[in-house]
Amino acid sequence: MISPWDRYTTSCCLCCHVRTGTIILGIWYMLINAVVLLILLSALNDPVQYHYHLTSSDLGTDLDVMDDANMCIAAAISLLMILICGMATYGAYKQHAAWIIPFFCYQIFDFALNTLVAISVVVYPNTIQDYLQQLPGTFPYKEDLMSTNNMCLVLAVLLFVGCILAFKAYLIACVWNCYRYVSGRSTTEVLVYVTTNDTTVLLPPYEEAIAIPPKDPPPQYVSA
Repeated sequence: MISPWDRYTTSCCLCCHVRTGTIILGIWYMLINAVVLLILLSALNDPVQYHYHLTSSDLGTDLDVMDDANMCIAAAISLLMILICGMATYGAYKQHAAWIIPFFCYQIFDFALNTLVAISVVVYPNTIQDYLQQLPGTFPYKEDLMSTNNMCLVLAVLLFVGCILAFKAYLIACVWNCYRYVSGRSTTEVLVYVTTNDTTVLLPPYEEAIAIPPKDPPPQYVSA
């Protein structure tokens, strides 16, 4: 009997294989992070044009939103994400299970962060109003959002975060099933190879095993 831990599905959304879904997901994440990295590098090259130096006078706060050090850190994170997603895509395509693990760990970490956001909204519902007050005055519909009931804002944020968590959980299950499929396929191939070689070494060929060896002729009778 197969245990629940050993059960996994090989199909995902749109009825495609989990390997195909993981490859598409890895390429999609690589494209997003590549666009982000391109924007960050362009902003570092020409900060005046992109206006990423938002000071306290622009936002009405005591902290600067972004400086060169933070931009470099964000660019390094985007580059690391491109590497991790590329490893997952290569691992799913070439069926190397170990290459998928970093991307799976990133998904777990991202899911945990979003869960903490949902918990913080439930525990501290006033943080939404504080966050809206920190937004710049040019932010669209800022006044309308601040005039909305706090409970409605909390429910809307929880519903939005809940949908995101459900979608991320599905993607995590997809990548996990791909890892189980690739690792199980590799294990099966190794077992078949070992069994085949052991059989070849230990057992004689079929024709030789069923062949009956000829009997020795009886000794000739010698008269005295």
